[in-house]
Amino acid sequence: MGVPGSFPGSPGKPQAPVMDREEVDRALGRLGAEYEAIETSLLALQDHAGRRLLEGAELTGVTKDRWAATEQSITVLWAHFDAYTAALTTARELRARRRWPSPDDLAELTELLRGARVTVSGAATGGAAQFTGPARLSEQFSLEELVERMNGLYAAALDVIVAADAVWSALPARIDLLAAELRRTLSLARSVGVRPGEHPAGDDLERITYELTQLRAQVVSDPLAFWVPDADRSAAPGGGRPDTARYDRAALALEDARREIEAVLDVRQDAERRLMQLRDVLSRADRTLTEARQARGEVLAKIAASEVPAVSGPPTALHEQLATAAEYRRHAQWHRLSPLLDSLEQRAEDELHRARESLTAVTAPLAVRAELRGRLDAYKVKAARHGLAEDPLLTERYDVARRMLWSAPCDLRAAEQAVLRYQQAVAEALVPPGPGRGPADGPQGEA
Repeated sequence: MGVPGSFPGSPGKPQAPVMDREEVDRALGRLGAEYEAIETSLLALQDHAGRRLLEGAELTGVTKDRWAATEQSITVLWAHFDAYTAALTTARELRARRRWPSPDDLAELTELLRGARVTVSGAATGGAAQFTGPARLSEQFSLEELVERMNGLYAAALDVIVAADAVWSALPARIDLLAAELRRTLSLARSVGVRPGEHPAGDDLERITYELTQLRAQVVSDPLAFWVPDADRSAAPGGGRPDTARYDRAALALEDARREIEAVLDVRQDAERRLMQLRDVLSRADRTLTEARQARGEVLAKIAASEVPAVSGPPTALHEQLATAAEYRRHAQWHRLSPLLDSLEQRAEDELHRARESLTAVTAPLAVRAELRGRLDAYKVKAARHGLAEDPLLTERYDVARRMLWSAPCDLRAAEQAVLRYQQAVAEALVPPGPGRGPADGPQGEA
């Protein structure tokens, strides 16, 4: 068989006239070469590793059915080869009788070599029904027709064997490598507390384990169910590829689960630092709220006619969840700690921001009073710098504003008006009188 799946030969030639001696010798030489090629291919098929695996495997499904038919076809193939061998031997013996064959010898040799003189019983052709139609008691073939028949049987058998061998060579080894990676991932998952029923990644690993177990068993027992033949049916036997779709899905699922577990592992390695940062943020929020509550009491005592916002209590729920996070860490429940830390970190920052805003809102009246005090003193210094420290009107207005700002409780609205009146008086006193200009025409509010 010069190329895989076909025997040499030229089937389908029309019946020729009686051959001469040279034509007989050439035909016998060609048939002898064909015989050797056929025998070599059949022996290779017999010893093919894929065939030995198929013979020893407990097959199921598509492979079981196709291999049963293929084994019968191989038996038929050998029967055809035996018939071919016998016919060629007969022709060789007839040619060997005389150096110069007689016309009768040449006529008989022509019939042997070109005529349909090879008889194959119906039992021996039963496995070839897919090529010949319903089985018959016996069939007659020429040697070239017999080669064509053997070509079809050989190609069909080789296609099954090569396909099964290709799947067995590709998928089980890859599944085993993935299973080894799965075992390492499972070990890592157990070390960080990722278990089925407790974490989604644990459930995923359980499903992947089941899928790989089932997939390997099915690949081993029914490899042809995982074979995708080439669309071109005229291609050489074994044309196609293993179907790796289920394997690929399992590999992707395992990769996703592994990344999830590594994220949990990162939490374990960084948990103490993150817990310390959380405690610090919540402690600052607590101190800020305490300061805000103290400031509110001071504002209520020192500032009158002012709306002071209430200050909330400490973030008790966050402290409880922080204690829960510390408990998760002590018991190595990293898969539960991971999402809790993510939530707590954002909420703790929000709580600190809220405490700072509360402190700012509560102390706003004190800030207003401090600003008014500073403005009053600044204008007093300005008046003194211009020799107006003893001015009776300025002194009176200053004393009124000062009493309001330094009394408790302080009426901010009245104090602000008093400061504005003093500020206006200083501005007017600094403008010298002139033609067409009254004392009130000077700039007001100048600092």
